Amino acid sequence: MVSGPGARERLGIIAGSAAHQALAGLGLEEDDLSPVETPFGRSSPVGLGQVGGVEVVVAARHGAGEYALAAPFVNYRANLYALKERGVTQVISWSGPGAIDVGLAIGQYVVPEDVLDETRGRADTFFEGTGLGVIRQYPVFCPRLQGVLEVAGRAVGRPVRRGGTYVCTQGPRLETPAEIRKYRMLGADYVGMTLCPEVFLAHELEICYAAILYLTNYAEGLKPAAAEPDRLFGGLMSPEEERAQREAVAALPDLIGAAAGLLSSTREPCRCQSSMERYRRSGRIGSDWRLWMGCASRPPTPS
Repeated sequence: MVSGPGARERLGIIAGSAAHQALAGLGLEEDDLSPVETPFGRSSPVGLGQVGGVEVVVAARHGAGEYALAAPFVNYRANLYALKERGVTQVISWSGPGAIDVGLAIGQYVVPEDVLDETRGRADTFFEGTGLGVIRQYPVFCPRLQGVLEVAGRAVGRPVRRGGTYVCTQGPRLETPAEIRKYRMLGADYVGMTLCPEVFLAHELEICYAAILYLTNYAEGLKPAAAEPDRLFGGLMSPEEERAQREAVAALPDLIGAAAGLLSSTREPCRCQSSMERYRRSGRIGSDWRLWMGCASRPPTPS
């Protein structure tokens, strides 16, 4: 389905690492997802699922199977384009970062308020070679979606902490102890590799966007951890922390389903969906969002 005047509004889910563990809870199997060809290249696998009785469009950021594509190689523009083309107006994105704040519990759910972008060289705008895209980045995340995720967490018995800053690093390597000390001094609470430029691209397409994080480990240098190259994150997680992380992933579909149900029952206007209004009023862009980036001549991709 193509977005535009009169198009059906859909909720998009960007499934992060461990997506393959939660696809069934989103009404999908691995074979139900396939990449989409866009003017910005091929997207991650995308499919139409159902959660909480609500139809959703799911993009498996790192692949529908095991972790197949590391964060710096994800085609974030193609992913957001594919979601927008399928009528998505709101996105819930999940990510499994490390905790810089040692007062937080592994497996805890968090809805961040801000980001610190430490990535390098990622394609971070749809509007290359134009004068578009000068958009304020406050609030960074959609306040309405953040509130819905908080309520959804309580509804399924999984409290959600709201607040804090997510620092997005380049990857695919993990961070050094000195880098974590730097990020801590800069005020970061969580460290991951995926929310930038994803959130900025959502702003450019006037898509409401919020992230739900599940904390996977304590960042490098914060707690003693012997190097174990044969284990996830090289031994940064204890067996108990690995179990807490798996439980958090397993519960994600229930939390997202509760959020989807809340969103389907209300249709409140949101400022996120008018982030390009200045350009619209000046006549520099029109109602067809593909024209904003010179893609209107491309035929729509079937849903």
